Amino acid sequence: MKHYEVEILDAKTKDKLCFLDKVEPNATIGEIKSMFHKSHPQWYPARQSIRLDPKGKSLKDEDILQHLPVGTTATFYFRDLGAQISWVTVFLTEYAGPLIIYLMFYFRVPFIYAPKYDFTTSKHWVVHLACMCHSFHYVKRLLETLFVHRFSHGTMPLRNIFKNCTYYWGFAAWMAYYINHPLYTPPIYGEQQVKLALIIFLFCQIGNFSIHIALRNLRPPGSKTRKIPYPTKNPFTWIFLLVSCPNYTYELGSWLGFTVMTQCLPVAFFTIVGFVQMTVWAKGKHRSYLKEFRDYPPLRSPILPFIL
Repeated sequence: MKHYEVEILDAKTKDKLCFLDKVEPNATIGEIKSMFHKSHPQWYPARQSIRLDPKGKSLKDEDILQHLPVGTTATFYFRDLGAQISWVTVFLTEYAGPLIIYLMFYFRVPFIYAPKYDFTTSKHWVVHLACMCHSFHYVKRLLETLFVHRFSHGTMPLRNIFKNCTYYWGFAAWMAYYINHPLYTPPIYGEQQVKLALIIFLFCQIGNFSIHIALRNLRPPGSKTRKIPYPTKNPFTWIFLLVSCPNYTYELGSWLGFTVMTQCLPVAFFTIVGFVQMTVWAKGKHRSYLKEFRDYPPLRSPILPFIL
């Protein structure tokens, strides 16, 4: 059996960082990262990007050496991805923040509103309902992070957690300030508007959870296998017939319901910003599906059936 020689160069300076002798032909990129880590302990595998070209895409950990377009002396290029943090930690931090922040405004802790309102409660029942819905949403997200989601990537750059938390925590504080404000006024169409919005919100929350379960069942534990998602016996998954990322569709619906329920401008703004971001993610995932699967259903749109 022939063995490979592997040299790893710095993607920026082209300096040789490491030379590996007698590497098995069936060695994976993940195993090569572990070998590289032994000679450079500061660069643990999760923060390594190994490429065939200095400006090319990162190779996957499961890529096998002998299947790559390299000779028996393989040259790879290394780029430091920076300090990493697990996706689970990021999600838990992102979602715990809005839950706690919103409740602080709901209970009107001191230094938020005028002192005379400290620890008072709103006279409007929609304010209490909104708090329950908001809390339910983020408790659901926390539980899904712990027990449902299976991540294809174990980590993300540490710097991203500050950006993500600023987004989620900041919007939570902005929304909560106005919804729980002593001068808040209920929706113009009253009880009918709130009840309709609650139905929309709960329907979409159940739909979102159903999609997450369906996606989880597509990927065996510890696997990075990708499959085309199809509708299951659960009616909430039938939207897969028309949309590639129905989890985003249902998420949008939930926040539209919450916007109608509270009739609050900051909530509407958060919904719009979230929709724009989810559309970017959905389009990227849709393109990825089309590229990876030749038999991908042609009728599907990224996020909104027949529209977007």
